[in-house]
Amino acid sequence: MTVEESLELARSGSKEAFHDVVHAYYQTVQRFAYQIGVQPDEIDDVTQEVFLKVYRSLGSFSGGTFTTWLYSITLNTARDMMRKQKRQRRKVERVKETTPDHAYETLQVSEEAMELHDLIQGLDEKYRVPLVLHYFHHQTYAEISEVTGTSESGVKSQVMRARKKLKAAMEKEGESDE
Repeated sequence: MTVEESLELARSGSKEAFHDVVHAYYQTVQRFAYQIGVQPDEIDDVTQEVFLKVYRSLGSFSGGTFTTWLYSITLNTARDMMRKQKRQRRKVERVKETTPDHAYETLQVSEEAMELHDLIQGLDEKYRVPLVLHYFHHQTYAEISEVTGTSESGVKSQVMRARKKLKAAMEKEGESDE
């Protein structure tokens, strides 16, 4: 059964078909959440929350591009989670001076990928989200426009600016390594 068929059956109430949809998109949601800045120890929570929202809202899904709709839900859920994390970090910082960074232990990614991830995280969200959606999730400018609520030309401009900022950061990083 194709994902589209599973999606249609899930919209009709089939829990088994919804399980197939979750299985098909689970890693995509996790990867996108990580790439836009969700802390690794919160990724599973964000992913579960995303699929709960998808399940509750599946009946109201208009039948457009499912992945675009899914990215929108993921982005909004991640933003909410990151706001909550920020508030919690402030509380913890008042009590503790430093906390160990275990961000990459669970993901076991290469050093280069970690450096790229850090540089991408250094971009403002308005540049980071379109860049990640375009290059890592192969979304078109039109699809990104739907997810972010920015005009298509605005998205294209944000992606180009993000690339320039990323290139400048990489060059600066290269100079500091010498």
